[in-house]
Amino acid sequence: MPVDEGLALYAAAHEVATALRLPLVEVGTYCGRSTILLADAARAADTIAVTVDHHRGSEEQQPGWEYHDPEVVDPEVGRMDTLPTFRRTLHAAGLEDHVIAVVGRSPRVAAVWGRPVGLVFIDGGHTDEHATADYEGWAPHVAPGGLLVVHDVFPDPADGGQAPYRIYRRALESGAFTEVSATRSLRVLRRTGGPLEGDGTGV
Repeated sequence: MPVDEGLALYAAAHEVATALRLPLVEVGTYCGRSTILLADAARAADTIAVTVDHHRGSEEQQPGWEYHDPEVVDPEVGRMDTLPTFRRTLHAAGLEDHVIAVVGRSPRVAAVWGRPVGLVFIDGGHTDEHATADYEGWAPHVAPGGLLVVHDVFPDPADGGQAPYRIYRRALESGAFTEVSATRSLRVLRRTGGPLEGDGTGV
């Protein structure tokens, strides 16, 4: 995540955490770089950041793909495991007490989540299947006045995958969200109220 996107994410998280005092949820932890931004904002507002990931890596991080990092492969099981690196990141930042790390698949966690949240940051899998599941699972939990933040939104297909762009467009077209800001590929949307059309759920 470029610095300007990170600063925009932190600003959004700090603003909504201070205003609503509700949990901040991140979908897609990886090694925790963006988690520390949310956790620092949560700490300042005396709330909590919750980060959700299965820690086996998304599709583009698997062997043979562009973003694969062999250093996060568990040699015993032969699969990616970013959880130890993530824990070291939190420890180094002094933010362990301000984060709840949930190890599991986002749709399954969302299905048992039972309270409104102040912010949802979607930065998980980039296929249509995964991005759609993240949106449908978590967007309905955003409280009125809360924020939905989507990363890697590229209107031009030449710049990147289209799945995050499609869920960003879907959120706007639902009428439940309005755009607050755009910083490179980071989009910040505010929940203006009402259930999400077509999702069959609401806050």
